[in-house]
Amino acid sequence: MSKYWSDFVHHLEPYVPGEQPKMERLVKLNTNEHPLGPSPKVIEVIRAGADERLRLYPDPDSSQLKQAIADYYSGKGHDIKRSQVFVGNGSDEVLAHLFMGFFKQDEPLLFPDITYSFYKVYCGLYQIDYQAVPLNAELAIDVGDYLDGEKPRPNGGIIFPNPNAPTGRLLPLSEIERLLQANTESLVVIDEAYIDFGGDTAISLVNRYPNLLVTQTLSKSRSLAGLRIGLAVGDEALIDGLNRIKDSFNSYPLDQLAIAAGAAAFEDQEWFAQGCELVISQRDWLNEKLAARGFESLPSAANFLFTCHPQHSGSFLAQGLREQGIIVRHFGKPERIADYLRITVGTVEQNQALIEALDTLL
Repeated sequence: MSKYWSDFVHHLEPYVPGEQPKMERLVKLNTNEHPLGPSPKVIEVIRAGADERLRLYPDPDSSQLKQAIADYYSGKGHDIKRSQVFVGNGSDEVLAHLFMGFFKQDEPLLFPDITYSFYKVYCGLYQIDYQAVPLNAELAIDVGDYLDGEKPRPNGGIIFPNPNAPTGRLLPLSEIERLLQANTESLVVIDEAYIDFGGDTAISLVNRYPNLLVTQTLSKSRSLAGLRIGLAVGDEALIDGLNRIKDSFNSYPLDQLAIAAGAAAFEDQEWFAQGCELVISQRDWLNEKLAARGFESLPSAANFLFTCHPQHSGSFLAQGLREQGIIVRHFGKPERIADYLRITVGTVEQNQALIEALDTLL
């Protein structure tokens, strides 16, 4: 605290990122990083780019990366142009820009009551009115809760992750389209950090719905959390709005190495597919082992499981694992999820170590 702070800074409630502990022999299953490293082609282009060219500014448009993203999704049959792609310094920055640019409206922003806590942080930062829509009894998003019959609830925008975090539950694409068909007068943002681990991207819908914006990250399925690359895909007019925000803040959000590495990550589809398959198979294995020990896990389409044990508190399990050098995420609140743990799917060895540690606690 400082006497030089404004009243605005005094009243901010900043986001607390996932813990990055510095412990020896740590099994780190708390921040949903990929168990495999990035594509060897990514490492190759980073090494190749680490030369005297770093004295130059990067391309402010990140054209190489945008084109690689457009080519990837066009190859999936979605007909995406480079002009429909926006990139930024992590999906957090992309989301911050769109909160600032699109969600300060007369009506409140709608998002789930149990989801990313930084949605509320951005609302505080940009002074955006919001309403948190409760998840249903199964801790799932119900599109009907965002509607009033066949019409949308009054809103200045709607945003939610798919799959949701921290629950991991997936909303079918048909339900997203039902929302878009009803809600045509405000922006709908689908935050797809984990979509590659079991869902179908809403990017397939952006050419039909000009009020749809889809955000993604390269931190999860493409193993680049350390480089901070995020993206959005949508109607060209929406992308133009994001560019106006970016160029009023920082015209160079991505450096040369990140641009080249991000493009290489999208181009190496074989490595990407292998990584996703590993996570999915290990998620299934881990789910089975947890169930055999009495855990109750929500259906997950992400690279983590959201799970609880009816006979042990979440705080007890999280602390017991920590004492054995295994870190998982325990939120503690709200009350509905106080006993849940969010466990990242790790390597085969990490997942085995987790199960062995849990056996000492149960």
